[in-house]
Amino acid sequence: MDTEAPHTQRGHSSPREGDERPRFALSRTRRTAGGRPLTWRRAGALGVICTVLLLLFSNFVIQPFLIPSRSMEPTLQVGDRVLVNKLAYRFGEQPRRGDLVVFDGTGSFVRERPAGNPVGGLLHGAASALGLAEPSDTDFVKRVVGVGGDDVVCCDAGGRVAVNGVPLDEPYLYPGDAPSVVPFRIVVPLGTLWVMGDHRSQSRDSRDHLGEPGGGMVPVEKVIGRADWIGWPLSRWDSVGGGHG
Repeated sequence: MDTEAPHTQRGHSSPREGDERPRFALSRTRRTAGGRPLTWRRAGALGVICTVLLLLFSNFVIQPFLIPSRSMEPTLQVGDRVLVNKLAYRFGEQPRRGDLVVFDGTGSFVRERPAGNPVGGLLHGAASALGLAEPSDTDFVKRVVGVGGDDVVCCDAGGRVAVNGVPLDEPYLYPGDAPSVVPFRIVVPLGTLWVMGDHRSQSRDSRDHLGEPGGGMVPVEKVIGRADWIGWPLSRWDSVGGGHG
């Protein structure tokens, strides 16, 4: 009779002799596609690089612009982010009637910008350039109604704005708004623009600065770019501008 205890077989999951570590361990360090560990320092540096690239792209190519007011309804609504094409007028092309332009209104719509906290201004400028904050108080978006040399009148016998004797078809006007309740007749100086909002009753535009230095005209050199698309919210993604020639 065999009195020896049967030999106990070792289970597949049992550790081998001299091996104190588990066979499977979770790595605490994320690894990149190249196999190098992605530390917090590397992740932070990558975030800084991406932010700088976005700022450069925003500064020279396309900048998101947060709409802060109702002056361009129904075309643009409060909270929309429009994508401003900064290359639109860089290579000789000039703003045309019907374009939606973003411009620096310093010296035309507002007085010279007062000195402020440079650090706060820099941070706000960066956030604004990424479409995360409202634009500067000196930046505006309006529709070009007249360009240099145009004779702009409101209103003609039909109650419409006329440019060089031709009444404008303005389907973009806010429903119920008159083309203008303020009568005017101006000749736009060369190198400047006459601009108006689509929600005429809620827009402070060239009409409101007729009696001021510059007469409400926006120098072409102050144009930042052309608003070509609504980029956000996605439900409102669309192209904009080009209302009349």
